[in-house]
Amino acid sequence: MARSIIIPLVIFSLFIFAFSRYPTAESAHKSDTDMTKAQRQRMVREQIAGRGIKDERVLDAMAKIPRHLFVEDPLKRQAYEDHPLPIGEGQTISQPYVVALMTEALKLKSSDRVLEIGTGSGYQAAVLAEIAGEVYTIEIRERLKETASRLLSDLGYENIKTKYADGYFGWEEYAPFDAIIITASANHIPPPLLKQLKEGGRLIIPLGSTLYYQTLTLVTKKRGGPIVEQMSGVAFVPMTGKAQGR
Repeated sequence: MARSIIIPLVIFSLFIFAFSRYPTAESAHKSDTDMTKAQRQRMVREQIAGRGIKDERVLDAMAKIPRHLFVEDPLKRQAYEDHPLPIGEGQTISQPYVVALMTEALKLKSSDRVLEIGTGSGYQAAVLAEIAGEVYTIEIRERLKETASRLLSDLGYENIKTKYADGYFGWEEYAPFDAIIITASANHIPPPLLKQLKEGGRLIIPLGSTLYYQTLTLVTKKRGGPIVEQMSGVAFVPMTGKAQGR
C-alpha cells in the first residue's frame, strides 16, 4: 500500500501466472536460504538498529520474516535494500526502516488487537502479527488483498484476518483496537478510525498533503480526543476511497 521512504533520502495463462509466483508454505520454507537470512540480519543491523530502533521484538520480527517472499520474482534480490519496492497497482512495500519505525511507535503488547489500513503486500501485517495478539488488516484493492491473504496463510499466520474494503471506515465488528496503523497518506485522521481506537490507544498515520510529502504522526486517544505527536517526514501513496473525497 505504501510508497514510503524517510526524507531526505488468453485468461488461463494469466491465472496460472498469478498463482505460481507466490509461494506455498513448503516452497516459502525452502526459499529462505542462508543468503536471504544473512541479508535480513544485515538489514536489521545496518538499516534498523543502526538508525536507532531499539525494540527487540521489532528487531526480532524483521530478522525472522522472509521479506523477499512479499515481492515479485524480478525484485527479490532487492528485497532487503534500503528503499521501497513496487508491488503492483501503483502500490509499494515500504522501506524496511519505515516499517520498523511505525511498528515501534505503537508500543505493542502481546495481548493487543491491531487494525492495519492498507494490507498491500502483507509484510507490515506479518511484522505486527509477530508482536501483537490479533491483527486485522484491510485492503481496498481486491487483488492485493487476495495475494497477501494467501501468502500470510501459507506462512502460518493464524492471528491475522484480512478484509477487502475501504479502510476509511475501519472494521467495527472487531473494535475497539489497542492500536491502528495506516500505511497510506491522508490529509485528516478518519473519524471512524479514531472512534474505533481504545481510550489510551495509539494510531500512526502519514498526515498531510497526499500529493507530495507528509509528516508521520502518532496519535494517542485521551478522553475521546487525539493527542498528536509529529515524528518525521515521509512520502506515502494516498488513501483511496472515501478519504479522497475529503
